[in-house]
Amino acid sequence: MNETATIELRNLQIEDYLDLKISMQKAYDDLENSHWKEYHIQNLLNIFPEGQLCIVYENRVVGVALSLIIDYKKMGDNHNYEQITGGYSFDTHNAGGDVLYGIDVFIHPEYRGLRLGRRLYDARKELCENLNLRAILFGGRIPNYNEYAKELKPKEYIQKVKNKEIHDPVLSFQISNDFHVRKILTNYLEGDESSLEYATLMEWNNIYFQEKEMLVNVQKTTIRLGLVQWQMRHFPSFDSFVEQAEYFIDAVSDYQSDFVLFPEFFNAPLMAPFNGFSAAEAIRKLAEFTEPLRDKFSELAMGYNVNIITGSMPELQADGKLLNVGYLCRRDGTTEKYEKIHITPSEKSSWGMVGGDALKVFDTDCGKIGVLICYDVEFPELSRLMADDGMQILFVPFLTDTQNGYMRVRSCAQARAIENECYVAIAGCVGNLPKVNNMDIQFAQAAVFTPCDFAFPTNGVKAEATPNTEMTLIADVDINPLLELHNFGSVRNLKDRRKDFYELKLKTKNV
Repeated sequence: MNETATIELRNLQIEDYLDLKISMQKAYDDLENSHWKEYHIQNLLNIFPEGQLCIVYENRVVGVALSLIIDYKKMGDNHNYEQITGGYSFDTHNAGGDVLYGIDVFIHPEYRGLRLGRRLYDARKELCENLNLRAILFGGRIPNYNEYAKELKPKEYIQKVKNKEIHDPVLSFQISNDFHVRKILTNYLEGDESSLEYATLMEWNNIYFQEKEMLVNVQKTTIRLGLVQWQMRHFPSFDSFVEQAEYFIDAVSDYQSDFVLFPEFFNAPLMAPFNGFSAAEAIRKLAEFTEPLRDKFSELAMGYNVNIITGSMPELQADGKLLNVGYLCRRDGTTEKYEKIHITPSEKSSWGMVGGDALKVFDTDCGKIGVLICYDVEFPELSRLMADDGMQILFVPFLTDTQNGYMRVRSCAQARAIENECYVAIAGCVGNLPKVNNMDIQFAQAAVFTPCDFAFPTNGVKAEATPNTEMTLIADVDINPLLELHNFGSVRNLKDRRKDFYELKLKTKNV
């Protein structure tokens, strides 16, 4: 090395990418798939320029540290690298978050004797203090673990590194820089064969952090659900239908509910004037009410200060396809759509309906939620994908005509609560609707299901309505026991999956 050379620590610039790429390729010769593209770096610089740091030696970038700010409550300890980076889109960055999350640090191998990594770590700590963030966290590789895996479990390996019985080039360095191991992460970085895809969740706490006093808009941990068990009946007009829906919204909001859930196709009474049409034509006429209902529910969500899940309605696409959709109408005025993925045989044969292609977890002021329409809850893959994305409450609007159909939905909903360590709320229609095709009889019993462990009801049923009677069901669910279950439950379904043996992936990018 040149003894007269200068070393500069500064913020990264897009013009540094070529040097960055060379240093990255040298540093990660065992992780080819981890190489950053230029558009990744440009995106990071656009959203959080002060968090992207580099070391310049003789006008050449030889070390880099990349970071995001994360609202850690939304992520929690049960995450992997793809989730923390938002599938490498970095849409998880939240300027109002509380944690500086390190997504990468690397030094060109030829410059590792200059303690440049320590400079980058110290700069991150200074940034964390200046931004008044609670902590620095990141998932650290343990690249020497594959040499010991046959004789040591990850926990044993980490302890020996701490005791300096084993040297790990990454973990040993991190511990020496005042980071401690918060937990072990599994299946963290796909393709990290040296670490066998294990990682250590490393943490450095900012002792100068000042808690920001928040008097309003604090995310709730106890959430009140209002489920509408809707009686099918004829309505003389669209306005009278909306009036009945508003009655239920008003009722549950009087109890300070955070959510109100309506059933699948609860708007079917609006199809009565078209009973002389074929079934396929009548359902398409019903679809004409979907947009006005969405707009009305959005207005009611704001007016009654409650998040409304609008059950489901038919929606006719521009290309002529008929979907079964619903809307999350938040109380802040925003709306998002969800789609039924699996269409029942009768929906196909009678109406010519097709399945949607969008699956998403929704952020709300009460945490992350998912919605699956009726038949979809009988396919465990969908809710598992949502659970992997942090879902805490799953809402299931349904429509079943017979008790055996209802029991399929109910039994599967209970299974989803156990499998995915979440709450599941279901609501359906009751009663009869003569002179409306395919809507003659209904059977339902609204309910809220929980996991089965010590912090929850023994039978996994938090609350349930009287069967086949129009009513509302109000129930509180607490998010904190879910977090406890994830980490210390009698069984931990999410953590104990054998991802080394099988995996589940979504083919599209709609999650």
